[in-house]
Amino acid sequence: MNTLSLVVVVVQVLAALAIIGLVLLQHGKGADMGAAFGSGASGSLFGATGSSNFLSKSTAVAAAIFFVATLGLAFIGNHHVSQSGGVMDNLPAPAASQAAPAVPAAPADAAKPADQSSQIPK
Repeated sequence: MNTLSLVVVVVQVLAALAIIGLVLLQHGKGADMGAAFGSGASGSLFGATGSSNFLSKSTAVAAAIFFVATLGLAFIGNHHVSQSGGVMDNLPAPAASQAAPAVPAAPADAAKPADQSSQIPK
């Protein structure tokens, strides 16, 4: 894994953790509904839905960073140029004594091409 893809993976993991943390810190739309029915004070029944606060804007930024990092990883993964041809190219070259196998000696009957009765399988 090269350095660029490692940096993109780290950015993606940090963005994912930020999204998780920011979403868990936010209140849901129905969180103030219980307060409206007697368990506390609230400004309105469902809160101010039109305004976006710091947490929701930060979540949107973290989601955009996560999306860009995901696209970057997909691009790096598809356009990765390999320096070597494969795993077998990294092996050391075999020794010279192992390179040439021993040639079996020619049979003594090779001088008589007319007599082929000894070559018939039984």
